[in-house]
Amino acid sequence: MFELLHPLPPDPILGLNAAFKADTNSKKVDLGIGVYKDEEGNTPVMKAVKEAEKRILTSQATKAYIGPTGAPAYNEAVAELILGPALKTSLGGRRITMQTPGGCGGLRIAAEFIAQANGGATIWVSDPTWANHKPLIGSSGLKFNSYPYYNYETHSVDFDSMMTTLAHVPKGDVVLLHGCCHNPSGADLTPDQWQSIRDLALKQNFTIFIDLAYQGMGDGLEDDVIGVRLLAESVPELIIVSSCSKNFGLYRERTGAITLICQNEREASAASTLIAAAARANYSMPPDHGAAIVQLIREDPTLNLMWQEELKEIRNRINGLRITFANRLTESGAQHDFSFIQKEKGMFSFLGITKNQIQKLINEYAIYLVDSSRINVASINDGNINYVTNSIVEVISKE
Repeated sequence: MFELLHPLPPDPILGLNAAFKADTNSKKVDLGIGVYKDEEGNTPVMKAVKEAEKRILTSQATKAYIGPTGAPAYNEAVAELILGPALKTSLGGRRITMQTPGGCGGLRIAAEFIAQANGGATIWVSDPTWANHKPLIGSSGLKFNSYPYYNYETHSVDFDSMMTTLAHVPKGDVVLLHGCCHNPSGADLTPDQWQSIRDLALKQNFTIFIDLAYQGMGDGLEDDVIGVRLLAESVPELIIVSSCSKNFGLYRERTGAITLICQNEREASAASTLIAAAARANYSMPPDHGAAIVQLIREDPTLNLMWQEELKEIRNRINGLRITFANRLTESGAQHDFSFIQKEKGMFSFLGITKNQIQKLINEYAIYLVDSSRINVASINDGNINYVTNSIVEVISKE
């Protein structure tokens, strides 16, 4: 049987990371991998996380399973983080939240749930969207279509085209939106645009599915979920998948959740059995360690304040880097207008350069980025920013 197997092509980002690690150039810079990095180029463990881990290790009395739906107190802590206390309370039994192994696990469980609820539904994703959306969701058997989102010429959300397309999405289909810090473009919806999408969803009766992977890394913990909360209080049905990988720095702990808002408590009760069964069939039980950390941080006022201050430092660093990076490109003589980078949110932006220019940056300068020109802004620091900006300007000035 095994002799019939053929190798699959490497994942573009993971393959790029492997090439970066093998590169012996002392000036090499990895702008491709999608994790936060500090000024020293490290992905540190937050101090609040370290302190929470110490307390958990000294107090935890068992390693027994926590059940397919995860720790109830963690689920409530995540729901309150996303929705806020007042909205969480007002939704009552219409809302259910279940722990998942990271945002990826949540996306997969959401896909399984949608396939059970309406196997004929088409999932509409933004063009572009996160590269793993289709593999994670599509392997459940659901179909895909796309709507225009990012205009590569204006470096902004192509909202008119987006709305024109969404106006033809039929009842029963699902529209996947990025909650904030759009990956890969960094171009986010405004509050007014979220309102327009809400109105259209109510008119067309399609279901909205939100991937919320970066809460707190754009404008703030509250500002980043304005659109999410607007929909949660307005539409009869909503699917939200959230991740703690970025805002708590818990990448390898695989800590996430799926939140469903249903029309009534009866539907929520039925939905909870479907997502629990999907979890049981996919991975049986979620891991506990990351969830226990998040729960403790959110429940302890001192740890919660410490975490919010650390997250604020990360957010301010990224937003400051955007301004500095765009200005340095201009100061280095770039003929392109890179001011759009300052306006975008989160870790990612498209440089908007050609594939040929990208290959030159990789091969001649050891600056690694994916062929869409998406970069992780957080990979830039005081030690490499001049080299990166000068190299980019040299490459684009030659064409």
